[in-house]
Amino acid sequence: MKQNSSRLMPRKSIILAAGAALSMLSLVAHPDVADARAGGGMSMGSRGSRTYSAPAPSQTAPFGATPFQRTMTPRQQAPAYGARAPFGAGAGMAMARPRHPFMSGFMGGLIGAGLFGMVFGHGMFSSGMGGGGFLGLLIQLALIFFLVRWAIRRFSNRAGGNAGGSVASPFGATGPAASQQGGPQNVGVAITAADYQAFQQALINIQTAWSQQNVDAMRHMATPEMVSYFNNQLTDLASRGARNVVSDVRFERGDLVESWRENGADYATVAMQYSMIDITTDMTGRVIEGDPSNRTTVTELWTFVRSAGLGTWLLSAIQQTPRR
Repeated sequence: MKQNSSRLMPRKSIILAAGAALSMLSLVAHPDVADARAGGGMSMGSRGSRTYSAPAPSQTAPFGATPFQRTMTPRQQAPAYGARAPFGAGAGMAMARPRHPFMSGFMGGLIGAGLFGMVFGHGMFSSGMGGGGFLGLLIQLALIFFLVRWAIRRFSNRAGGNAGGSVASPFGATGPAASQQGGPQNVGVAITAADYQAFQQALINIQTAWSQQNVDAMRHMATPEMVSYFNNQLTDLASRGARNVVSDVRFERGDLVESWRENGADYATVAMQYSMIDITTDMTGRVIEGDPSNRTTVTELWTFVRSAGLGTWLLSAIQQTPRR
């Protein structure tokens, strides 16, 4: 009997070791446990017609955002992700205005006419200014300068004022102003101080509902698409006997990336940097991932949507920032 029991001991040790190895393997196979806040550290959701367009860089997120890993928006003929500017490009390059086709031809004609007149000894107004005289040349150059500057101002104003400008935000940084693209169905939306406060509060409320596993509360804060992702993530955690708890969420800084209106809905994408205590426990409350005494800081781009000009902002997408 003693011999049999001694032989069983190594087998029991092997079984326990195998069980521990399988537990570790399950954590490795599901990296979202280590990054298990609401969204699981993934890029998911929809940004309307801009789902497959890279958000512009901002001060809080200078390298833009990663493409969506999960989205219900079908891919249509849209610019390739990142076509607006490479992630490493500066904000100035990303917000450069496209040249107006009429302006290009207009200015080219003026400059060409002036140079032609200089070369051949007479100007555009040679009949009234004496042609090749030095004083006449200076007057012609001055007229060209003021005429071009007037034309630039005139057509810039027509192009839509605040496109590519910047607006002050209570987030503590300046971000690109509401962009105007694609005509009346895709125009800029003004974001107010109350909207910024709503975004910050949504960040805290959604993380709280996530920690409480309160899917019903999330339905009043996010789109059905995002709620479905949150529900799937919570179910996946529960199936592994784990629960994620996010507490003491602190908004650090942020800025507006872009805002627009399309198909009767307003969209706003904001970059938000925030810190929190992010731990994952088992069903007994034992911490299996994270440190309850150390804060985790992340930067994400959150996109919100509402009915045009009214209603409550709902979270429609979360995107991660590239790690550098």
